[in-house]
Amino acid sequence: MEDMTIRVDTMRRIDHLAGVPLCAILTPFVYLYDLIRQLFDSSPSTPKKVLFIELSEMGSAILVDPALRETISRGADVYFLIFKSNRASLELLQTVPSNRILTIDSSGLFALIRTTLTTLIQIHRLGIDTVIDLELFSRFTALLTGCSGAKRRVGYHIFHGEGLWRGDLLTHKVHYNPHIHIAKNFLSLVHAAFSIEKELPFSKVPFNQTIELAQAQVSEEQKSQIASRIQALIQDRFPTLPLTIILINPNASDLLPQRRWAPERFAQLIQAAAIEWPEAVFLVTGSPEEKQYAQHVLQMADTPNAYNFAGMVKFNELPALYHVSHIMVTNDSGPGHFSSVTPLPTVVLFGPETPALYGSLGKSIPIFAGLACSPCVSAANHRKTPCTNNLCMQAITVPQVIDTMKHWLTK
Repeated sequence: MEDMTIRVDTMRRIDHLAGVPLCAILTPFVYLYDLIRQLFDSSPSTPKKVLFIELSEMGSAILVDPALRETISRGADVYFLIFKSNRASLELLQTVPSNRILTIDSSGLFALIRTTLTTLIQIHRLGIDTVIDLELFSRFTALLTGCSGAKRRVGYHIFHGEGLWRGDLLTHKVHYNPHIHIAKNFLSLVHAAFSIEKELPFSKVPFNQTIELAQAQVSEEQKSQIASRIQALIQDRFPTLPLTIILINPNASDLLPQRRWAPERFAQLIQAAAIEWPEAVFLVTGSPEEKQYAQHVLQMADTPNAYNFAGMVKFNELPALYHVSHIMVTNDSGPGHFSSVTPLPTVVLFGPETPALYGSLGKSIPIFAGLACSPCVSAANHRKTPCTNNLCMQAITVPQVIDTMKHWLTK
């Protein structure tokens, strides 16, 4: 965990120290390139091939889906650029065809440089005419956007703000609104891309409609396979599947460890929930790398009905798991968004971030203490906080979570 935190901090440092001067160097070249192109092609046109760039956030691959579908409804082909390690999150809804997903390998510096260059060549060969940069003021994605050669380059611009400068590489500069949900911010980028009239800043349109996500397609066979896997794990106590399967996701991305509710709290939650629902089975979920963390929670809980299910399903099997389960409790992390494309009720615990901006769009209830210091991460600080004592998460109590679970489990 500590190594990952150091790696993320290193990436932030490189993005700032190398990204700012590179953006400054690239800006006049891009300006000159646009000027020359206008001499030969000044006619307006609508986007035909649109590339979305969102590299690092797996949850955002779900939240951007309404923007992707809006783009398709306007008659454009969509492409997507994402880190190779996060590709699976984009494939849950299959909105972007597999052959239109471009990836960059971030496993090492050499791999990053090599795949970035090959990806830029691929973008030019595809004839991408519009790039939509979904990242919140990342210099790396700004450089990718500027080097794309696209006629329309859409993204968030700082305007009169300080500290988030990333050159002047956009043709359509959108105001990032920290007071509306990120999914609506993504839709504002699409509006800017298709707008014929120039606006400063984009986008001067209301977004009052309720945003609904598409649902993942899950077959009965897929559900049966997951149910059989659960049954094999718990058959020592349950000869048949119990009436209630409760998922507990105690971990969160190493990008922001302050989002974690303490493992002992999750253990206490399992103990209390086992008293409330004695016939339920509790599956502690996570990636294969989180199996040890899940086991730590289980050992503290010491509850016979609880099992370590971390690493027991592949990423593309998550929708099937969510279909056969009855409720999930999770930190503010990817699973809270992945479950939103299924009918699974989900309780999401928020602290350093706010559900008003990053809340799940599915069947979800957030719990948020709302301390004066919270949320403490935003686009303005590249989602890095000095906090070493996440009282915003500690303020969430086990009885609060139990009461919220009852909202669905007593229906």
